[in-house]
Formats: sequence, C-alpha cells, structure tokens
Amino acid sequence: MKLVSNDFENNGIIDSRFTCDGKDISPHLKWEEVPSGTKSFALSCNDPDAPIGDWIHWYVHTIPSDVNEITQGGPVPGIEVKNDFGKTSYGGPCPPSGTHKYFFRVYALDVEKLEGVKKKNFREKVKEHTIESAELIGLYKRR
Repeated sequence: MKLVSNDFENNGIIDSRFTCDGKDISPHLKWEEVPSGTKSFALSCNDPDAPIGDWIHWYVHTIPSDVNEITQGGPVPGIEVKNDFGKTSYGGPCPPSGTHKYFFRVYALDVEKLEGVKKKNFREKVKEHTIESAELIGLYKRR
C-alpha cells in the first residue's frame, strides 16, 4: 500500500496553507495498491514532536472502500473524531518551535464500519482491523 500527496513529498516541507499559519485546510491525499479484502479505510495525522507528547491532528474512520483519495480541503468521506485541538476536523501543523514531523497514515481495514471510536481508543480500534497501512511524512517549521 502507498500513500501520496499532490501537495508535498514524503519527508518534504508542508506548505503553510495546510497549517495554522495559512488556511488550515487538509492536503490532498491518495492511497494506491490497496490490499484485497479491504472493506473501509481509516486515516490519521499526528505530531510525535509536540512538547506534551504525541499531538493528534486528524482522525477519520469508516471511509468507504471505493474511496482512495481526499481532495485538498475535503470533503472527507468518513467519520471524523475529535482531535487534540478539540475539533472534529483536520487541524494543521502549528509547532511552537523548531521543525516537526507530521505522520499521515492510511489504514486498510477488514470491516465496513468501526463502532465506538473516540480519540482515546482510535489507534486500538484501528489496529484490531488493519490489513495494511501506508505512511507519508511532512515537515513544518513556523516562520
């Protein structure tokens, strides 16, 4: 499985439009080489470099199996879960200092719908049903 974006390359700089310094819209994401048996997808974006530990920017689950792309700025065809900004939508990079790494991940799942998903159990619920996953890392430093 492979995750790509028209908006940044793996280990490349994320443009400020996708951050708190810009429009704070989600970047384009597309996943390819999906494994057979996939019934839905989940998506996450986190910042492990945050001062308080891993900061959750985006959690989405129950993305239909016939979807393999999210356009820049959405819409997001799934269920968004509250992130560490306290909202149920994408929250872009906003590091307090230095360059941070942002891990975008897509997960191919063996169920059509995840039940009872909250921020605190997202990873556990997704892990239980992951067939395969792919990752794309973006970098951002505030000016």
